[in-house]
Amino acid sequence: MDIDKLFKVPRLPTSSKRKMPDNPTPEMLKKMRLDTPLNEDSVDSAMDVEIPESSSAPRRQSRRATVEDGDDQMVDTSFAPGGDADYFVEEDEEGRFYGGGLTSEQKQILSIFESAEGEGTTEDPEGISITSIRRTLLKFERAANKNQDQRSKYPDDPSKFIDSEADLDNALKSLLSLAQSPVLAYPELVRSGSVSLLIGLLSHDNADIVIDVVDVIHELTDEDVGNELEDEEEQEEAQVALKTLIEALLENSILELLVDNLSRLNETEESDRQGVFHILGIFENILGFSPDLSLILVSKTKLMNWLLNRVQSKTHDENRGYSAELLSILLQNNAANRQDFGKKDGVEIALNVLSQFRRRDPVDADETEFMENLFDALCSALAEPEVKSFFLASEGVDLMLLMMREKLQSKSRAIKTLDYAMSGPAGTATCANFIEVLGLKTLFATFMGKGSKKIKSNAPAAASEDIPHILGIISSLFSNTPSDSPDRIRLLAKFVENNYEKADKLLEVRENARNRLKVVDAEIAAEKKETIANGGEIESEDEDLFYLRRLEGGLFTLQTVDYILAWVVMEDDGIRGHITQMLERKNQSLKDIISTLQIYRDNLDADTQSNGLATDHAPEGGALSQKEILQHLVDFLHECL
Repeated sequence: MDIDKLFKVPRLPTSSKRKMPDNPTPEMLKKMRLDTPLNEDSVDSAMDVEIPESSSAPRRQSRRATVEDGDDQMVDTSFAPGGDADYFVEEDEEGRFYGGGLTSEQKQILSIFESAEGEGTTEDPEGISITSIRRTLLKFERAANKNQDQRSKYPDDPSKFIDSEADLDNALKSLLSLAQSPVLAYPELVRSGSVSLLIGLLSHDNADIVIDVVDVIHELTDEDVGNELEDEEEQEEAQVALKTLIEALLENSILELLVDNLSRLNETEESDRQGVFHILGIFENILGFSPDLSLILVSKTKLMNWLLNRVQSKTHDENRGYSAELLSILLQNNAANRQDFGKKDGVEIALNVLSQFRRRDPVDADETEFMENLFDALCSALAEPEVKSFFLASEGVDLMLLMMREKLQSKSRAIKTLDYAMSGPAGTATCANFIEVLGLKTLFATFMGKGSKKIKSNAPAAASEDIPHILGIISSLFSNTPSDSPDRIRLLAKFVENNYEKADKLLEVRENARNRLKVVDAEIAAEKKETIANGGEIESEDEDLFYLRRLEGGLFTLQTVDYILAWVVMEDDGIRGHITQMLERKNQSLKDIISTLQIYRDNLDADTQSNGLATDHAPEGGALSQKEILQHLVDFLHECL
């Protein structure tokens, strides 16, 4: 290559040079370029352009260089570095050339290899077909059978079956893609018998294979399966397919096998720890799909024992937190599970674990969630009378009061737990114990917002979410403490002391609840008016929903406050006069309290379903039911008018 020619200085124009007109057209310029002979001096001649004369400027010659676009056939590729076939082809938006550094022959060879490698790649989810699904399942079945056969032939020689184990591992991982097409894959998975084969591998001698199976089942049963589908009909079909798969898994005793593997896996190993996490995830997936299975999961397996043992771990990790969450799920709506929790010392274990939060807050968000889940599990269990007895015997009241006095994050949860423990006729003994251990002082100090010297600057004295539970405790004390008893007199004395400040606080809470309820009532009235204007009707189901909205909007707090006010008005003349006077300042009277209690009485069944505390039926021992107590209070207030 002649370098001098590439960097040759353009020659001066000569008289033989073609002259351009004053206003050349694009077609003329193109024709002139195509007519130029291609020779070794073409580079030079292409750069020589003579500027036409102008009447407004002095005549002069110019050697201004220009760049012209030429056809691809005119490009000289002889100097491309390394004979790069793409040197003049590949360019970016700004016209820069890069190239790939390969000749045409090399690029052809590379293309052949890339095509060969692409044959074994995973298909795009949108391209998954029933044929590819069957091929994947057949591959899995052959790998599983081959591994089983070689293990039975050479049980003492791992070198004989290690290759088949690797093939089985790969085959299991290929099943993960089936979750992308549940409508097609899940019925085929059940029909082909691969489900029973998959469940059978949970008893495999190699723990890594077991973990692979757990990963596959966890992915296939994920609650989000099918949610990415845009069509609602397709989402429904995906849920039907998921139901089919879960039923097949249950028929093959998956719950028992998974629980057995919990104790088999060693959580000091990272892979085993992830396996345990995914097993717990499978339980959550199944319970989320069918909550009724919680009874089977507890009654037919040893899961409750494992969970109670796991939450007692000295070090906190994600599996410990997950165990507490699953425990709270199992106890939510199942009386049998709650009773089983109590019989297996669940209350004692929960209180021992929670006692560490008496003097310290959780270190992070994960441990905070762990603490809350354990409190929730305890509160759910306290709905059963037997569990209330276990709570009292384990000195649960003392621990909760200590937490209330320390003013840490556990304070609010302790108040909520006491509310559940003292509610209903079964909470009578707990109420008596609460007063005996001087709980009234701590309770009303919290209610009035009086902080201890030990209170931390970042801890609120009386959080708004605590008020309903504090009112619930006071309500239970009035319901369960015998009349004319020393404990009853101590309770009433709290409302008389310091010039009726507790009664004034109750009226303040009542006013706030009324204001919130007015807003909700206005919204409901507007919705009813709009429905009627559009020709619709207000059904009984709509009225039930409206009532639930009113409960959440302040009616529940208002009912509890008026229940307490009715008790103190009935039992102390001084408080009655003070409350009547304070109500008159707000243009109210005892009639407003009567109206609230009547609504409470008439909807007591709905309240029982919503909070699980009040009971309409007559309790054991001849005590009055909640509805009967409300009726007596209403009758007395009518006499006071």
